[in-house]
Amino acid sequence: MADHTGKSAARRASKRIDTSSIKTTTLLSFVIFALFLVMVLWGLSNFFLSSFYERARSQEVIRTAETLETQFSQNRSSFGAVAMQTAGTNNIYIRIDTVDESLVFDGTREAQDSDAFEVDADRIKAKLASSATGIASETRHDSSDMRARLIYASYLTSGGSDSILCIIAPLYPDPVTVRILRDMLIYISFIVLVVALLLAFALSVRLSAPIEKLTRSATELSKGNHDVYFDGAGFTETKELARALNKASYEMEKTDFYQREIIANVSHDLKTPLTMIRSYAEKIIDITGDNPEKRNADLNVIISETEHLNKLVTDMLSVSNLQSNNIEMHMETFDLVKAAKSVYESFLALASSEGFEIHFHPCKPAYVVGDRTRMTQVMTNFVSNAVKYSGDNKFIDIRLSKSSKKVTFHCIDHGMGIPSEEIGHVWDKYYRTSANHERGIEGTGLGLAIVKGILNLHGARYGVESEEGKGSDFWFEMDTVRKPSAEEAEKKDG
Repeated sequence: MADHTGKSAARRASKRIDTSSIKTTTLLSFVIFALFLVMVLWGLSNFFLSSFYERARSQEVIRTAETLETQFSQNRSSFGAVAMQTAGTNNIYIRIDTVDESLVFDGTREAQDSDAFEVDADRIKAKLASSATGIASETRHDSSDMRARLIYASYLTSGGSDSILCIIAPLYPDPVTVRILRDMLIYISFIVLVVALLLAFALSVRLSAPIEKLTRSATELSKGNHDVYFDGAGFTETKELARALNKASYEMEKTDFYQREIIANVSHDLKTPLTMIRSYAEKIIDITGDNPEKRNADLNVIISETEHLNKLVTDMLSVSNLQSNNIEMHMETFDLVKAAKSVYESFLALASSEGFEIHFHPCKPAYVVGDRTRMTQVMTNFVSNAVKYSGDNKFIDIRLSKSSKKVTFHCIDHGMGIPSEEIGHVWDKYYRTSANHERGIEGTGLGLAIVKGILNLHGARYGVESEEGKGSDFWFEMDTVRKPSAEEAEKKDG
């Protein structure tokens, strides 16, 4: 029992911490990024602060020197006050050597050896004397503590007398400033980590929430609950996914409904001929077996019902093959008008026996590339469909029109039509119009699905125009090709 409890606890812990989930991945990514950022900040402060400070300080000293040069040349009287303020503000040593005097402005905060500054100034002045640019600078390090300082010198020209500006600037940060910066860095690191954790948690929850909702809804859908609603609010991608899943749920519900309908319809259609076959077989055995005339009549009924069963099975096999792309096509160039005429002629017997009036309106020969047998099946299905739904108005039009490089086949009836809300579903498998239930029309609801599959394989355009109570016009359109030459036709026949 204890072992079972331990395993259950382990499974629960494994379920709680899923390193592959969006929530955990997002949270860990932000935390890792925050830690990386803190490490970069500390690395920069420990290893690059001195060099960065030295470079920035050198640039600042040069800009200060340029400012002093301008001040000296333009306003000599106020130069002393400006130099003193600049030296104190920037923590630098400034010396001006003129013909008459030397002026020193020492703004360094730490106690310095003035003799060392004098030596630095004399050395840089000697270097300036040999410079062609009028500017000299160098960086020196104390042998004792390796602290660097910048020594800069340039000529100042005022009133025709040459004067020399010399600036000595420490190139190391103030220890107190460094200590303050590092204390601030501790607080900054803490704030960055806290903000990263909060932001990561909030973002991970926001990212995972719509996906978790979609997952729960999908689980319900997998259990057969088609009333479930997919809510992908939050992001454009999840909204699009929710919209697609809602559509899939609707299509699955519709397919399930049609499947139940077709099972009921096929069961009924199978039961009736099977009952008749059994009844007539028993009748032959018990009653008409010795009477050739009655026996043959009963056998004809059995054959007729067998053909009906065969058609049902053939339709279902055709739909299955079309869905699995397991249908063999025999492509050839043939005259669609001629094929349509053969379909029309096959229905003439029905027209004469049951009072149908079928008109055929051909166009000029129109050659297409396709499977002649399959396309004949399409046209036969359209005409058969028109016969079923023509109602009391037994008038059917078969029309072909040719324009440019297209040929169009129309099968028009003037019967009950299709309700507007059902037109979009007539090509769906298992679908049968509601008129079936009203008029007792036989059929599996697979005929137009077969037509759709065949026309799609041929790349044909197709559609239906219908108005309830006024009839329907089923049509398809194909590209035409040139008529094959006699040599090509002979080669093909051979």
